[in-house]
Amino acid sequence: MNAAAGFLLAFIITTALAWFVAKLAGRWRVVDQPLAAPDRKVHSFPVPLLGGIAIFVGFFGVVAYYSQSAGVVTGLHILPKHLWGMFIGALLIMLGGYLDDRYNLPPSRQIIFPIMAAAVLVLSGVGIRQLSNPFGGTLVLDQINLPLVKWHGVVYQLTLWADLLTFVWILGMMYTTKFLDGLDGLVSGITAIGSITIFVLSLRPPVLQSETAQLAIILAGACAGFLVWNWHPARVFLGEGGSLLTGFLLGTLAIVAGSKIATALLIMGIPILDVVWVIVRRTLIEHRSPFRTADRKHLHFRLLDVGFSHRGAVVFLYLLTLAGSATTLFFQGQQKVMALAGLALVMLVGGAILVLAVRRRRPGWSGGQ
Repeated sequence: MNAAAGFLLAFIITTALAWFVAKLAGRWRVVDQPLAAPDRKVHSFPVPLLGGIAIFVGFFGVVAYYSQSAGVVTGLHILPKHLWGMFIGALLIMLGGYLDDRYNLPPSRQIIFPIMAAAVLVLSGVGIRQLSNPFGGTLVLDQINLPLVKWHGVVYQLTLWADLLTFVWILGMMYTTKFLDGLDGLVSGITAIGSITIFVLSLRPPVLQSETAQLAIILAGACAGFLVWNWHPARVFLGEGGSLLTGFLLGTLAIVAGSKIATALLIMGIPILDVVWVIVRRTLIEHRSPFRTADRKHLHFRLLDVGFSHRGAVVFLYLLTLAGSATTLFFQGQQKVMALAGLALVMLVGGAILVLAVRRRRPGWSGGQ
């Protein structure tokens, strides 16, 4: 009952707020202009930004209500300080996203807010303390501790490998959803699918974390509510803050659900591999910053170039995400490693086929610079 009510409440709040935020963004002229980058913009008219604010308020509003009234989002695995870390980190992301959407910040300043958000989350105690070794046993990451400061008798310390991995993981997840945000409904829909997957896993042995399940289903409801306005043709976009926020929250849920890193990798496998390839291509082949200049060489754009419709490309990527999610529900240990290797092979072969198909359709095409 709590799960269904949490999903529905977040859905209703986010749906209503998305409409309101779109109106405000339009009035403030915080909109995405297609003429600003006609080679990679897929919409033909200005669309309001700042939509991530609706997901932020919908998610944390419902979380606050449940934590105060029923106490179902805190427990053994999620402490109040963890929720505060999530909230403050998300607030920093939304602040940076608003500034970027309004003033078009350079990449060197855009990245400041995601870095601060990841650091705040780590300082709140959210961390990857151990990882399951698919070949047996566990990899313990919290054995090296460096004391930082003592406050009211409590020593706050840096847990070297655990905190470093957590920081990199959260930053990576944020930029995965940021780079993925190129088609209407893509990020919000995939985040909803991933959240529902974590919800199911959190209720099954050996996880059995009802509080994590509650957070996951609230996030799913918020993203589904936003999708009402973000489905093609979108009437509001996530904006910089929203595209980062979804990865931040999904990555955090994967940690608190028992460090389900392999699970999140399978759910977000295709987008993550796409981001890895973009970084490698831009850095090693094109010799330029992977963050400085956007282009039209992402997987979702290539699907459009080979003939997929806008909605068809999004649904196709939904199906791939569902396949990865189903794998996490039935595979364990070494099976997940094999599935990840298979996913990487599919991405490599599929990407090569897409590139060849595009070149045949458009001789001399390079995908934008």
